[in-house]
Amino acid sequence: MTTYILFIIGFLLLIKGADLLVDGSASIAKKLKISSIVIGLTIVAFGTSAPELIVSIFASVQGNSEIAIGNILGSNIANILLILGISAIIYPITAKRNTILKEIPLSLLAIIVLGLMANDMLIDGTSFSGITRIDGFILLAFFIIFLYYIFGIAKSDESTAEEEIKVLSNSKSAIFIILGLVSLTIGGKWIVDGAVQIAEFFGVSQSLIGLTIVAVGTSLPELATSAMAAYKKQSDIAIGNIVGSNIFNIFWILGLSAIIRPLPFDPSANSDIAMVIFASVILFSVMFIGKKRVIETWQGALMVASYIAYVVFLVLTK
Repeated sequence: MTTYILFIIGFLLLIKGADLLVDGSASIAKKLKISSIVIGLTIVAFGTSAPELIVSIFASVQGNSEIAIGNILGSNIANILLILGISAIIYPITAKRNTILKEIPLSLLAIIVLGLMANDMLIDGTSFSGITRIDGFILLAFFIIFLYYIFGIAKSDESTAEEEIKVLSNSKSAIFIILGLVSLTIGGKWIVDGAVQIAEFFGVSQSLIGLTIVAVGTSLPELATSAMAAYKKQSDIAIGNIVGSNIFNIFWILGLSAIIRPLPFDPSANSDIAMVIFASVILFSVMFIGKKRVIETWQGALMVASYIAYVVFLVLTK
């Protein structure tokens, strides 16, 4: 029972920790006269990905690669089908031209690259499949290119909404950063430990827990951001947040996790990679079905239904 309680508290600490870290760091950056757009593209973007990052790093260090990889793949699937689906149900989501023609294809490229890197046994006929340190450095190289792209977009797009930054005192900012880091560390540790014990208790794979409970839990910041953006009818933020997060998850988080410790890859996870590809293709296709560049309410409902069907499939097969 203690494990389950700490597991739940871990998610609360993880989400609150990310929030405190962002507020403290953004306040200091604002005082250093860094523009709000740059803060939004860096500190805020990294902050919403912090839960996935911390959980994947802890899982990697402890040798629980199924949770590390499952968390990322599951988060990406949940981001598109569940979170964007819910957001579209709240209010139809309209995507910018750049999002459709550049960012969604880049997120699709990210998962294809990951699939190729992870399948050494299938492609090269080796005795081991995994995401090695070299793979990790290549993923980080892609990530740097992506950062260069979004900074270019920020400079050329004068309509980009500025991030509202709360300016705090230096001491308060420092306290927020410290509390945020401590909360993220403790929360991440409790989540990984809890996920391992839950998998052992119920006799299911760590991959199943990583793909479902852990993935949805670490995606809660994205859910809150996109759902609120949809409610406020800021649809470009709702979809941009999700697509950007998916790219961050693979290039930044899995790249860094693999550098810290190579991640063995179970070929059975290819079905989950295929699901991420499927979800990305669905997202791209929806932009040309019905209203152009719009995810309509009925399409959002179908996306949520697809996610539920996927979870049922996981429970029956993993």
